[in-house]
Amino acid sequence: MKNKNRSKVRLIVSLIVMLVLAAVMTGCGGKSNVTLSDGKVNVVTTFYALYDFASRIGGDKANVINLVPAGVEPHDWSPKSRDLKNMSKAQLFVYNGAGFEGWVHDFLDSLKKDSGVSVIEASQGIALLHGAAHEDDHGHDEKKTKGKDEHGHGEDDSDVDPHVWVSPKSALKMAENIKNGLVQADAANKSYYEANYETLRKQLSDLDAKFTQSLAKAPKKEIVVSHQAFGYLCRDYGLTQMPIMGLSADSEPTAQDLKEINKFVRDNQVKYIFFEELVSDRMAKTLAKDAGIETLVLNPLEGLTQEQAKAGDNYVTVMENNLQNLLKALQ
Repeated sequence: MKNKNRSKVRLIVSLIVMLVLAAVMTGCGGKSNVTLSDGKVNVVTTFYALYDFASRIGGDKANVINLVPAGVEPHDWSPKSRDLKNMSKAQLFVYNGAGFEGWVHDFLDSLKKDSGVSVIEASQGIALLHGAAHEDDHGHDEKKTKGKDEHGHGEDDSDVDPHVWVSPKSALKMAENIKNGLVQADAANKSYYEANYETLRKQLSDLDAKFTQSLAKAPKKEIVVSHQAFGYLCRDYGLTQMPIMGLSADSEPTAQDLKEINKFVRDNQVKYIFFEELVSDRMAKTLAKDAGIETLVLNPLEGLTQEQAKAGDNYVTVMENNLQNLLKALQ
């Protein structure tokens, strides 16, 4: 009898764990419906920032599916069979481009021309930053743009900084590209999408103005970040970033890198080292402790935490919080 009771308890506990995991995977970071809808235009996006823009422009007319689960680093994610099915049967597929989604070229090459899927590269039209490998590049202004083919394939994406969305100036262009994609996929609701886009455009324009005006007055311009994800923000608002890790959040700094970071902290009297919620803060906190300074969050908006999603946060609110932390660090 005791064994039966134990088995029932184990079964109940297992079911609870499965339900909790399912809620976590679908309840935050922009993971909405994972199935296609017959009554709406189906939009598949590759990570949170694109999901947020597409959801707000698409409104009630769009069923937006975000591919990357909450808490997962988009750099390392790759689609499963269900994801590929949704992408190939959706009316609109939105990806970042600039080398961010390493798997996307194979998918686009396999997509049949008569599939009916409209494809939008959200970074199209934004001047991309290029730099050397991490060992030689700590956010220095080595940049150029390269030609792309019809699917946004660069001549060589290996040295491209893909984190375009972290700058509100880039976000304005990305939102416009997504709006155009929705109109292309569902022309009957053009006026609806354009009205929603105009609301978002105004919010992003106001955000851009806040960044421009506030950071122009900041007495310092140098920041130390855990991950080289803030190049576009620095370029657009006159800052300089010193990253601990490279363009990929899991790259490791060398001894020479750490020596240069410590020198940068001393030379520029840096008071805070920034870290990200979705990436381990171990290295940032270790460096901050060694330097006798503190840490702050600077969110690259690759996803939301469960707490942020429950609080109703979005691109604009998270970026406003980023601005407040930047201003605190740059005093």
